[in-house]
Amino acid sequence: MPEQAFPPGEGPAAKVSVSLRAGNIRAIKERVGARGFSAYVDAAVERQIERDLLEEALQANENEFGPIPQHLRDEAEQLFRSVKSAPELQEERGWHAHEAS
Repeated sequence: MPEQAFPPGEGPAAKVSVSLRAGNIRAIKERVGARGFSAYVDAAVERQIERDLLEEALQANENEFGPIPQHLRDEAEQLFRSVKSAPELQEERGWHAHEAS
C-alpha cells in the first residue's frame, strides 16, 4: 500500500529501520520497556507531525493577517502555564506529554 494513502496516525503498522541516539533509546526503554518501544516512537512522530502542521498554519495566518499581537501571545502563555500547573497534572512524575498507550 502506498504510504500517501493514509493520513498521519492512520493505516496499518509497517516495519521501518531508523537510527536513534543511544541515550534516546535508553530513555524510551526505561519509560515503556522494549515491548512499548514502537508505539512510543510512533506516537512521538505523530505529535511532531501535528506540531509541524500547526506551525505551518500559524505561519500562513501570520503571512495573511500579520503577526499575532503580543497581548494574545501573553494570554496564550498564561493559559498554558495554568493548564500545566493543574492539580491533575501534578503527579509523581510531574508534567509530561501524552504517552503512547
